[in-house]
Amino acid sequence: MSSTSASTSASTPAPAAEEPVIAQKGPYKVELLAGYRYAWCACGLSKWQPFCDGSHTGSKAGLKPKVFTQEKDQTAFLCGCKRSMKFPFCDGTHKKL
Repeated sequence: MSSTSASTSASTPAPAAEEPVIAQKGPYKVELLAGYRYAWCACGLSKWQPFCDGSHTGSKAGLKPKVFTQEKDQTAFLCGCKRSMKFPFCDGTHKKL
């Protein structure tokens, strides 16, 4: 019976490896301001996409927002599918989904 327990405990880390929710299959065009700190939603659950509204708390382990300080004013395309390798910026990964 202990081997059954071991296999059950071996599968418990799976929730931490959950994929984020795809907020949209394309980027969000946003105006970023120099010197501002932004929190990009990494879990896909925020109602303020592409930014964090705290929806990740208590729902998806390990999917915390990516906080960054913008260096210059710019129009940017932030990832909406939550799978970019250049987060928070879109790298076109959504085209493969």
